[in-house]
Amino acid sequence: MAEVTRVRVWDWPVRIVHWLIVAGVAALWWTGEHDQLDWHERIGLGVLGLVLFRVLWGFMGGSTSRFRNFVKGPRAVAAYAARLARGESGPSVGHNPMGGWSVVALIAVLATEVGLGLFAVDVDGLAPGPLARFIDSDTGRAAAHWHHLAFDALLALIVLHLAAIAFYALVKRENLIGPMLTGRRKASGLADSLVSAPLWRGLLAALIALLLTIWIARGLR
Repeated sequence: MAEVTRVRVWDWPVRIVHWLIVAGVAALWWTGEHDQLDWHERIGLGVLGLVLFRVLWGFMGGSTSRFRNFVKGPRAVAAYAARLARGESGPSVGHNPMGGWSVVALIAVLATEVGLGLFAVDVDGLAPGPLARFIDSDTGRAAAHWHHLAFDALLALIVLHLAAIAFYALVKRENLIGPMLTGRRKASGLADSLVSAPLWRGLLAALIALLLTIWIARGLR
């Protein structure tokens, strides 16, 4: 029997950004529901910065954070799904082929949601997004409409994400939340394959994301 060990799976930038996005989405929902539009915009810009960082980190970050290492083709996804149905899939270091695409979907929908908010114009026209000056009011109202619909799509993906976490916990007996807190997971027969990125890459990605967010917040001025 293979020895059960604790292997590294997630670097600290991914874990911090993950939980900040969770908090940010919850805050966006609350401020949107209670018409706190000033705070809604501020938090939305913060989430924009986090999304920009995560995209950059998908190319610059540690091995398990990089898109090329967890975004697989249709054959790999189908093969993993078949093994999962037969109960033969074991734990993965990082995202499995299905989980990888769920992450891409979440990032894409969240980016769409935030992007539409940048152009959205409210009913009274009192709290337009920072890029609304580039479009007319009707288009801004349409962006606001799609902004709401995109949030509904985001909520649906979050529900599926939570359902997958519950499935792995109850059926597969795999804890997916703990590793996103500690960066490590218990597993047998897995090598410690996380190769961390140097600190300067994290600082560079954070600086680029911050400068882009400030530029967008100022209306690209």
